[in-house]
This record gives sequence, C-alpha cells and structure tokens, in this order.
Amino acid sequence: MAKRTHTTDLGSIACQDLGELGAGKEGWLIDNPNLLCALDTHAIALANRSLIVTLGWSDSDDSKVKIRPELSPIEAEYISAIEWLVFDEIRVIAIGTSCGYLLLFSLDGHLIHKQTYTLLITQFIHPGRVLKLRVRGTKRDLIQETSSEEVCVVMQGVIARFDGSEIQNMLQQWHHDTNSRFWDRKPRNQDNDEFGNSYGRLSYQLWNVSKYGSCADAAISGIMPPPLMELQSSQRYFCAVTVGDDAVISAFRLSEDKSRSLVGAILSKVVPVTFSTISSFSKMIWRSEQKAPRKSNVKPQPFARASPLTSLKDFPRKGEKLTLSPSGTLAAITDSLGRILLLDTQALVVVRLWKGYRDASCLFMEMLVNKDNNVASSSSYYDEPVKSDYCLCLAIHAPRKGIIEIWQMRTGPRLRTIRCAKGSKILQPTYRFGSSIASSPYVPLEVFLLNGDSGQISVLNRTLL
Repeated sequence: MAKRTHTTDLGSIACQDLGELGAGKEGWLIDNPNLLCALDTHAIALANRSLIVTLGWSDSDDSKVKIRPELSPIEAEYISAIEWLVFDEIRVIAIGTSCGYLLLFSLDGHLIHKQTYTLLITQFIHPGRVLKLRVRGTKRDLIQETSSEEVCVVMQGVIARFDGSEIQNMLQQWHHDTNSRFWDRKPRNQDNDEFGNSYGRLSYQLWNVSKYGSCADAAISGIMPPPLMELQSSQRYFCAVTVGDDAVISAFRLSEDKSRSLVGAILSKVVPVTFSTISSFSKMIWRSEQKAPRKSNVKPQPFARASPLTSLKDFPRKGEKLTLSPSGTLAAITDSLGRILLLDTQALVVVRLWKGYRDASCLFMEMLVNKDNNVASSSSYYDEPVKSDYCLCLAIHAPRKGIIEIWQMRTGPRLRTIRCAKGSKILQPTYRFGSSIASSPYVPLEVFLLNGDSGQISVLNRTLL
C-alpha cells in the first residue's frame, strides 16, 4: 500500500545566490530574525538587512534578481519588512525599513523616474521601524456589503493605510511610461518631489494605536459600523486589532476624520516648523548642489481618530503574531506562552483557544472537507470545485513538535497532522489586487511549506483523500 502524502512538491529554490542570505547553514531560514520571506504564486522573495533576492522554483523559471536598496549608513538603516504587490501583469516588491520608509521596487530593480538607481519609489511614512506590511482586500458579495483593497504599514503603535486603487493607478502609469520608452528615445521631463519620485506622493491615512502600549503586530480587519451617535456619518470606519507586550489583544475603531484627533492637531502646528528648520540646517552643513527652486510638497500627516474598543491584559503573556482570515472576520493570535487565540473581529470575543504551541505560526487555508466527489455538487458544471465547496481551516505550524495541524473553523475538529522537517516555514501567496472571486476555476487559499535546509517548496493538499 502506497504511503499517503499530504503535500505536493512544486520545486526547489536551492541555488548559490542564497549563500549571501546564509543558506547552507542548518536552520538558516528560521534562526535568523533578520531573514524575511514573501511569497507570490510562482516566486519567492527573501531579504536580510541589506539584500533582496527574488527567484522562482519551477524548472522553467530560472530568473533570479538581486536588489540592494540604498539605505542610510548614518542611521544604520536596514530592511525590516517585505511583501509582494501584484496588480494583474504588474508585480513589484514592497519593503519597509527600520527608519520608517516604504520602498517599492520593480523586479529588475529600476527606478520609476530615473534609470540610474535601483530605487523605484521612496515615501517617508513615520520615524519608526516598519514591523509589517499587510496586503489584503475583500470583495462585495452576499456576506460583504462593501469592497476594500489596501496596503497597511504597521509600526510600533502606528498604522498607516494606503488605498489599493491609488497604488494601482501609480503603478499603471509607471508601467505605461516604461513600455513607451522603448519607442520614444527622447528623455521625458518630469517633476520629481523631494524624494525624487516622478509620480508624486501616495496619500495615506495614519492612526495612533498605542493606547495600550506599543504593538508587536497589527491589522485592519475590515470596515465596521459607525458609533451609535454617528449613524448618519458618510465617512468609513475601520476595525483594527493589535497585539503587544502590554496588552495581548487590543481593538480600535479607526475613523477617516483627521480633524477630530488632538494629536493630529498638535502635529499639524509643530511638525512643519521643525521640518523646515531641520531641512534648512542640513542644507547648510552638506552644501548640496544648487538646483532650481521648487516648493516642497511635504506636509505633516496628522493622525486620524482611533477610538479604543477593548483590550485583553494577561501579564506576563505577550501577544506576538496575528493572521487574518480572508474575510477579516477571524484572527488567529499567538502569544509568548504557547497559546493560540481565535478572535471574532466583529464581536471582539475569543471563540477558541489552543494551548501548548510555543513559537507557533498560523495561516488560514481552504480545504475540501465535506465534498463527495461521487455526488454531483454545485461545481458539477466546472472542471474544478467552486468557492462554496471549500471550508475555512487554520493551519498551525508547531516547530517544536515538528508538525503542522489543520483545524476546521470555527469549532470543527482537527482534520490532519502533517510531519515536517526541522528548519521549515509555512508561507502564503500575497493577495492579488483586482482578482475576482467569481473567476473560474476558483483558486482556494493555500498554504505552502518551505524546507530551508533542502530548499524544497511544497503545497499542502486541499483534500482529505
């Protein structure tokens, strides 16, 4: 009888280029806290403090790209977060730095407005280390009344939100200009902002969520109803969930209204004077080259209102990592003492608890649990199952036990236990902007397993057979 396997091998990323990231040493993938990973459907990006390597794992894809961002040696700046941004045929790499910058790179490392640098676009967000870049979206359907696509930058006590459509418009313009340069050899005169961006600054919303202390991770789970006294308000409200040292879990209602934030009002008066003084002083010291005078468009970004909703404090437990379900209605949270909490982000209550999972990682996935292949179902007219055939599950990687467990949501049983090699890591492809859930065949949410020691990458099977 053949041995039953629960994963499907896809390929290998093993190559000499990974030696600069520490590959070749046992446990290099999980033991280095500065090593970051981001997954696309057929490629992976890995980064350490100063180098990014992107590569595919299939035999037909041998493309490998190295990107070395221009980081500040004075500030000892380093790469602190990485993620893919995928808009149809446009794919770029987004990184966050320890100095609070968001950087977007093309896959060949070229600029959007200058060809001599590898930096595509730089935008100052907040003077603090970027902890996480979150890319997610929800589509309007029978359950979701509204749709939203966004890129969130998480810092210690701060969340910045970029609208996905604005980033898409900027990248489409860059993509069009890049393709047109092949036919138009004449250089184009473009007005760059103070950071050298040809397409201006991206607008964003900023919230201070440090009411219960600095956060180790955070996410915007979705759009929520307005407060009781503001039912007629036309502005949107978001729900944010944070985890950290002081409070294991905290929740906030985020408002789009900036005028109601006291901190934002103070910063709007103080920061312009401070920024102008520092800018003038730096020019005197460095004696930069004289250029045509251009009015600076830098304006301080005031904090919008973030109203605390609830918090869970359970000293000495500390919240560590957070992962959201596709709809944002569930969040899996790991803490410092081996507990995993399943949070209903709408009711803001913990609906399930697991114990004994120290250093665990969690990712949501979809599986064919109750589907009978011998009986006609809603997918009988399709080659592949449709969305309604899948069930939401949670994959828990327990590295100390050397296993991955798959649990049915919300209160279902454990469906599977998978043995995995030491030095492995679970990953998930980034959200693809503009993708339709009605597309056929439906692509379920999958979890990939990367064996750092062998370089083998595989996908967890979506069926129980």
